[in-house]
Amino acid sequence: MLTVNIHKGFDVFNTRFVLHELREAVRAVRSDVVFLQEVEGATGARAAASAGAQYEFLADAIWPDHAYGRNAVAEGLDHGNAVLSRYPVLRSFNHDISVPGVEPRGLLHCELALPGDQPALHVMCVHLGLREAHRSHQLARLCETVQSDVPAAAPLVVAGDFNDWRSRADAQLEASGLREVFRQAHGQHARSFPARWPLLRLDRIYVRGVASALPVPMPRRPWAQLSDHAPVAAAIELREPA
Repeated sequence: MLTVNIHKGFDVFNTRFVLHELREAVRAVRSDVVFLQEVEGATGARAAASAGAQYEFLADAIWPDHAYGRNAVAEGLDHGNAVLSRYPVLRSFNHDISVPGVEPRGLLHCELALPGDQPALHVMCVHLGLREAHRSHQLARLCETVQSDVPAAAPLVVAGDFNDWRSRADAQLEASGLREVFRQAHGQHARSFPARWPLLRLDRIYVRGVASALPVPMPRRPWAQLSDHAPVAAAIELREPA
């Protein structure tokens, strides 16, 4: 599993469009499922330059299925979260978890069909707000969605940009049985922002109902040049069917 905030395809200084380099870097990880934040949809000049939506360009020929949740539209450009998957997307729904008066936020929930008799894999891609009070509200909505829409026995992965530099999210998510991969392994979340000199631990991968989940170290190059966020990755093994 790989999660990365792609900064709408621009480099860390917001001066160079790097979507082609980003596609090569994402492909090199060879992840079965990719979680993207700040990805543009199919409107505007940049979509025309990349012959379609950014998530479609990134998925091309590698991830046959994908889902997109539009969260905001500004100056004729829409952006949101996306999931790229090697497995068929059975269902997807973008939950509006926005707080009135601030930038819209969404929770993209997908159900993926796994081979054989394995139960469907549920994945959720998130990009939470900048204020702690807003994040607390959004995390509560996330937990409500987990409780109402994800079977207790189903494997679940929640990943994305949590903007949680004070590490307050875990208490809410652990109540729903979610555990963060890096914190479980190393006692703390991965540093991911800013990408060139990561200090803040903003990007996470939470799991529930899996056999094992281990952090995957990511190289500094080329990622430090491709976004303002560094990627976070994990190797996840699912449980055998009962």
